[in-house]
Amino acid sequence: MNVPIVRLFAVVVALFAVLVLFTSRWTVFEASSLNNNPLNVRTLLDELQIKRGQILADDGTVLARSVPAPQNTWSRFYPTRDLFSQAVGYSIAAQGREAGLEQSAGPELRGVQTGLGSIFGQLSPRPVGDDVHTTLDPKAQRVAAQELAGRAGSVVALDPRTGAVLTMYANPTYDNNHAAKLRPGESEFNNSTQAAWPPGSTFKVVTATAAIDSGEYTPGSVVNGDSPKTISGIPLQNDGNQSFGNIDLTKALVYSVNTVWAQVAEHVGRRTMTDYMKRFGFYAKPPLDYPSDQIRASLPVAPNGRPYAIPGSPLEDVGRIGIGQGGLLVTPLQMAMVAAAVANNGTLMKPYFVDKVVDQDGRTVRTTSPSVYNKVMKPSTAQALSQMMRRVVEEGTGTPAQLGGISVAGKTGTASIGAPGSGLTQPWFIGFAPADNPKVAVAVTIAQTQGGFGGTVAAPIAKSVIQTLLAEGK
Repeated sequence: MNVPIVRLFAVVVALFAVLVLFTSRWTVFEASSLNNNPLNVRTLLDELQIKRGQILADDGTVLARSVPAPQNTWSRFYPTRDLFSQAVGYSIAAQGREAGLEQSAGPELRGVQTGLGSIFGQLSPRPVGDDVHTTLDPKAQRVAAQELAGRAGSVVALDPRTGAVLTMYANPTYDNNHAAKLRPGESEFNNSTQAAWPPGSTFKVVTATAAIDSGEYTPGSVVNGDSPKTISGIPLQNDGNQSFGNIDLTKALVYSVNTVWAQVAEHVGRRTMTDYMKRFGFYAKPPLDYPSDQIRASLPVAPNGRPYAIPGSPLEDVGRIGIGQGGLLVTPLQMAMVAAAVANNGTLMKPYFVDKVVDQDGRTVRTTSPSVYNKVMKPSTAQALSQMMRRVVEEGTGTPAQLGGISVAGKTGTASIGAPGSGLTQPWFIGFAPADNPKVAVAVTIAQTQGGFGGTVAAPIAKSVIQTLLAEGK
């Protein structure tokens, strides 16, 4: 065989190899990314012809289903309308828009299989979507909506033993059947996962964790609770400028004494406080099975509203952060995680929505196994905090959360917001029950009230939601 023919043969072989390589790249190795690219018009057309699976609540209530649309296509219908819209989200295939669980569980709802695709994949029958079963409880969700009564705010309830999200309701909300064009007063912004609010005194649970778990303090340690006290060079007052004299940490939590907990935070130190905040999940987005761009991290911010350059920055007012002020901004989900960590003997579980995925033949193709997010504190610390938080509800600022016959552990918070002297507050309550065998952990907040307190405004809402979930057998 002469040399020119050999060279030509080699060139043909090389070109064929390149052809195989690029064909395999798009049809096998990168088929999934190509199919899920929102700029892929064919994907959008295919999406309209796929009957997506249902999204269901934990009792089988249908939260989302596909209904026939013109020209052999499908659209989505949401029977519960605005009740679950913040969690469920929406899918508008014609616009290539998704949010909430419709987005994060999109591949399963569309029936898209994971792993290596087939070179003949485009010739195979269109997939039929799998059904996504969530952990959400409809009765408690309705109670949360009724209790918020249209006020801007949020209710988040978790099973502290597993991390399952039992309730997530936020106002303002929207009817996800009309997500393409929101009505006046509606918003798809999820205040449960995206809000940036000061937690007020509920954060004292984090400060108490750092103080006791680090060995610097015990529940019986005594600190002077007079008012005012100079913190970071600026006077800090207790509510009503009340002085408590020398008081132990348990009573300081029961009566939510600002000057005590600010001093404790300063003594524990910025490094230790930052370490425990990270253990609870602050400074990072919670690992929820939900679109990342619809979750924010909870962290301190500078006066200009931007996060400090590094966690535990020397510019942070650690004393005021220790009482939930000082520029600390959080989400209700994060504060529910704080309550859940204490409730679960110091172990924080990863929060999740999806319980299982079931195909159209009734086979369970995926089940969520609860997993540990972090070992936040020693069990002995969690037990001590639980007893302190029980006292808050039994005799302190959280008495409106009492359930009678069922022990509740909690902490109230009342963040001052708005201009000085405006009287505007943001009430909070975090807690769990039964305190001796926790099954529900909750965080409740109302974004703005005129002079309202965590105990009088948020705690009764938490009580109703906890009572409903426990009655449901949670």
